This record gives sequence, C-alpha cells and structure tokens, in this order.
Amino acid sequence: MTVWGWVLAAIAAASVGVAKGGLAMVGMISVPVLSLVMSPVQAAGLMLPIYVVSDIGGLIAFRRHFDMRVLATALPGAIAGIGIGWAGAHVVPAEGVTFIVGAVGLIFALNALMRPQLSGGQRQPSAARGTFWGVLSGYTSFVSHAGAPPWQVYVQPLRLSALTYAGTTTWFFAVCNWVKLVPYAALGQLSPGNLKAAAVLMPVALVAVWAGLRLVRIIPEALFYKLITWGLLAVSLRLIWQAVA
Repeated sequence: MTVWGWVLAAIAAASVGVAKGGLAMVGMISVPVLSLVMSPVQAAGLMLPIYVVSDIGGLIAFRRHFDMRVLATALPGAIAGIGIGWAGAHVVPAEGVTFIVGAVGLIFALNALMRPQLSGGQRQPSAARGTFWGVLSGYTSFVSHAGAPPWQVYVQPLRLSALTYAGTTTWFFAVCNWVKLVPYAALGQLSPGNLKAAAVLMPVALVAVWAGLRLVRIIPEALFYKLITWGLLAVSLRLIWQAVA
C-alpha cells in the first residue's frame, strides 16, 4: 500500500479498536474508509483479523458486563445470517446490502430523534425480534462488517446500562467474527497479503480498545445513547451514499 493507504488503514484499525472498547458504531467506518484505496471485498478481508484480535481485548474488558438473554435471542439468527451471506456471496451485490443497512439505520435513528417518547420505554428481549434482527445483522456483518444498525434497532429499545450494552455488543460481534473466519477463508478473503497488513495494524487496534473502554466509562448514560443515535444516523447516511454513488 501507499503511505496514504497505510494512514487510512491505521484509521480503520483504530476505529475497530474503539468499537471493541464499547463504542460499537465507530467500527462501521473501517471498511468504507479502506474502500477509498482498495476494493470493499479486500478491505473486509483485511479488517476481519483485526476485528478478531480486538475482540479479545473487548471480551476481557467486558467479561462481567453482558446480558445473556439478549445474546441467546440474537446469536442463532446472526449465525444463520452469516450462512445466508456465504451462500449468496456471488449472487447479491454488496451495494444493495449496503443500501438496506443504511436505510434501516436511518429510519430508526430519525424515529428516535424525532419521536423520543417512543424510544424511551423499555422492552424485554424477544426471540422473534432477536432472530429477525440477528439474521439481518449477521448477514450485513458478513458482507461488509456493517451489522451494527440492525443490532442497534433490536438492542437500543431494551435500555441496557451503558456498560451492559457495550459488553453485550462486544460479545455478540465477537462470536459473529469468529464464525465469519470460516467462510472468509473459503472465499479467499484471508490472503497472505491481507494477513500481513492486518498483523502490522493490530497494535493500533489494541491500543484503541483501551481508549474506547475509557470513553464508555466516563460518558453519562443519557449522553451515551444520544451519541449512539447520532452516530447511527451519520453512518447510515454514509452507507446510503456509498451504495448509490
């Protein structure tokens, strides 16, 4: 890669680390940023090992802060979604999936911002909702590591505490990323070049995990959810633009 390519790769790796430290939406910029200097498929393959290694730091940090009920309702669907993504890898254009992810996130974020009274009530984990949004999250995570908006739609109304939300999100995507290693390897996305570049970038991501963890612990809970919602809005608009550009 060029110098500019390495700069963007470092930014992408740092965004992954911050996401694993608890600010999940930040990680969604990794593939779009890298796609400025390489194909989205190559960018996704380069980022996956960084996600997997960063997951270790996140899991250690949030080993006591997660909601097993939420994971139990969402993970089976997510694994099924990853399988669907693998089966249709050569059929469905990535642009279409990117647009759907952006549209779902945009609708949810606008609803939360314009009608906050509807997002203020607390829901309970649901197998039906968890499976539906889990499938969509797993599928879009497989395509472009963009599973956060569907996950957000399911989890934010549950009104978990900031640490529990961050920890549950970390555990959910850690399992998804481990599962994705198999189809990514089968599709040739874990090339030697991608693995070497990922190894160079991993220290950046691990330092960023610590930074994300510190931010989650000092940000007030109300502000935390506002930042997530605005982050979802910004990322969703970016994904829609990326899909139609």
